[in-house]
Amino acid sequence: MHILFVCLGNICRSPMAEGLFRHVAETRGLSVTVDSAGCGAWHEGEAPDARGQATLRSRGIDISHQQARQVEDADFETFDLLLAMDNRNHDHLTRLAGPERAGKVKLFLEFAAGARETEVPDPYYGGPDGFEHVFTLLQQASEGLADHIQSSR
Repeated sequence: MHILFVCLGNICRSPMAEGLFRHVAETRGLSVTVDSAGCGAWHEGEAPDARGQATLRSRGIDISHQQARQVEDADFETFDLLLAMDNRNHDHLTRLAGPERAGKVKLFLEFAAGARETEVPDPYYGGPDGFEHVFTLLQQASEGLADHIQSSR
């Protein structure tokens, strides 16, 4: 399975989701390919936000090697799932996908059983607490996605 995590600029939420889900998948022995991208190219080539890196590093997950990139048309062929962090990203991806590929696009928090929120909020303009909150949501969704993959096999 090939999974792409998508947020607005690919420096906060989606690289955190990529790194965290890769960790969960490795822990569970799942064979998956993961990547992340942004709807826009503002941060192309940049490393993830230092606050997101610190949040994951405190849990033993290193995402410092990742580089931001923009979603491209080929992603809809390469990836089985394109998981958006919020409705704005979901709508953008759905438009890019077109009707024949729109079924690959989902909100990531659809996999977070019991989550009160449906969107992962953008922590960019906040402080460390926002990144901690995002981590909690991503952890729930990552575990749920891993459960989904395991039960589908």
